[in-house]
Amino acid sequence: MAWQTRATRTVYENRWIHVREDDVVGPHGEGIYGAVRMQHPAVFVVAIDDDERVCLIGLDRYTTGPSIEVPAGGTDGEEPLAAAQREFREETGFAADSWEHLGTMNALNGIAEAPEHVFLARGIRPAADAAASQNEEGIDEVRWVPFGEVLKMISRGEITDGETIAAVAYAAIRLGRLA
Repeated sequence: MAWQTRATRTVYENRWIHVREDDVVGPHGEGIYGAVRMQHPAVFVVAIDDDERVCLIGLDRYTTGPSIEVPAGGTDGEEPLAAAQREFREETGFAADSWEHLGTMNALNGIAEAPEHVFLARGIRPAADAAASQNEEGIDEVRWVPFGEVLKMISRGEITDGETIAAVAYAAIRLGRLA
């Protein structure tokens, strides 16, 4: 049975998210479904340097506390590649010469419309025009970790951000790191 929406109303909206409540008919009958729509897609950057290390950032998330993640952010209406390049530069102070779109994923697809683009960045170098925006972004740390160690950090539960785990999986598949 396909879902049917009988009515919908906006319950909250800001420049980042739109929250609505729908009167629906679904597999379990009639009910109310809350849904979040991101105003713009997000981007995630798996940056790998010449030593096969992955760029990770450390920050304190309001909702979940301390987190280790790959650089990421919103597109703010830009094309995904331009946003990925900007976010990587802003969050890390680095740029990349080579960019590859690895795929698109959906975050929290049971409650949200939140498309996300994953990029692989290679040819890493300090960004000539890097702004000192890490403090504005809430980033406490930028570090380069060997790819294999990143996978171990995921398995040990040190990296718990779902989008980071999925982005690293995309990169691992592309690079032949998963059998």
